[in-house]
Amino acid sequence: MSAADTQSATAGAAIAGTPLIEARNVTRILSGVVPTTLVHNIDLAIRENEFVAITGPSGSGKSSLLYLLGLLDLPTAGEVLVRGLETTHMAEEDRAHARLTMLGFVFQFHFLLPEFTVLENVMLPMRALGQLSASGMRTRGGELLGSLGLGDHMNKRPDQLSGGQRQRVAVARALANEPPVILADEPTGSLDSKASEQVFEVLRDLVRRHGKTVVAVTHDLGMAARMDRQIELIDGAIVADKTINARG
Repeated sequence: MSAADTQSATAGAAIAGTPLIEARNVTRILSGVVPTTLVHNIDLAIRENEFVAITGPSGSGKSSLLYLLGLLDLPTAGEVLVRGLETTHMAEEDRAHARLTMLGFVFQFHFLLPEFTVLENVMLPMRALGQLSASGMRTRGGELLGSLGLGDHMNKRPDQLSGGQRQRVAVARALANEPPVILADEPTGSLDSKASEQVFEVLRDLVRRHGKTVVAVTHDLGMAARMDRQIELIDGAIVADKTINARG
């Protein structure tokens, strides 16, 4: 299936009630002398405009699950669907296209490239997708940075910014291709309390004001309690999936 066919099929599957991302009986086993089960028999549906926390102790499989949902890893068994389209057996080209168009990623340590400016970092996913001109990419990148209070920092290098500012740049980069879903792995884990609150408010704003779906792995139970839904993992399995703050 070509990337164009994938996009067409994905759009056709975007009907009422179809989850944005769905895991069906997903298991991931890390091979080795002693195989390690990272996640086990996960069934999970993530829908539009949800603000979801994935919690659990260290080693419970939180990040492993996020990488499976984000098509960064393949399950050993089961399948992951994006807007109803099964992705597990896709060609890698089509999985990459689905990642670029459907999913944005924010990691604990931002992973900004130090040799590029802030604006150039934000433009990277746009370059990979290849749908905008150079001027179009610069315009969109500048608008995203401006919306996050970073309009005056576009031409700086990442090491000239604070930790909270760098993480907001990472959010702008995640939004570069206008994906409906943002997946965040410990997005406030390396920040002080003030910067953590700023990043949390940015993520919440994406859901409340811009209709995005945000799924965040976090050890911060205070942060999780302010989200809409909490999924708790222990030993690679979901032990609780509860609505915390229902919205009408």
